[in-house]
Amino acid sequence: MQRSDRRMERIRTVLRHRRPDLTVVLENIHDPHNVSAILRTCDAVGVPRVELLYSTEQFPDLGGKSASSGEKWVERRKHRSVDDCYRFLRSEGFLICATYLDGQSSSLFELDLTKKTALVFGNEHRGVSDEAAGKADVRFRIPMEGMSESLNVSVACAVVLYEAFRQRDAASDALHAGLSDAEMQRLFDEWTRR
Repeated sequence: MQRSDRRMERIRTVLRHRRPDLTVVLENIHDPHNVSAILRTCDAVGVPRVELLYSTEQFPDLGGKSASSGEKWVERRKHRSVDDCYRFLRSEGFLICATYLDGQSSSLFELDLTKKTALVFGNEHRGVSDEAAGKADVRFRIPMEGMSESLNVSVACAVVLYEAFRQRDAASDALHAGLSDAEMQRLFDEWTRR
């Protein structure tokens, strides 16, 4: 098999494993390196698109062009308000789950992440805003036993995404809603030109 044939088959395989029923919302993440790390993890677990919710920070300048960078393989959609972002996600049938550190938040390990889910992560210093947490369907936290109260946002996102990946992998393949044929073809055409 020639190199170009292997690349085409690799693209088809990756697209067959994309999970359009799982997405991430990044609310005002300041450091573009954190955003890049999150996009790379999203690509690794099959998240095809990330929602960038930037109401107080500037949208990140992402310049990664290497084959291993998530910027190249994960689409991004921009939003300027919580209401617009959440309205759009709910119109697509997503359950919105926001990371939030309070006594009312569920443990990550209590969540059913096999459902159509949008996971919200907040700014490195402020976390998810009270508005984004209050308007979410579920608030959750990553259980921790050390003195640190939180993880770096890109690490937290990786922990949560791999829990979703684990749950979905353990569930029936019938639960996995893949890309439509039209969406697969659109992405295949785009990716093969890169």
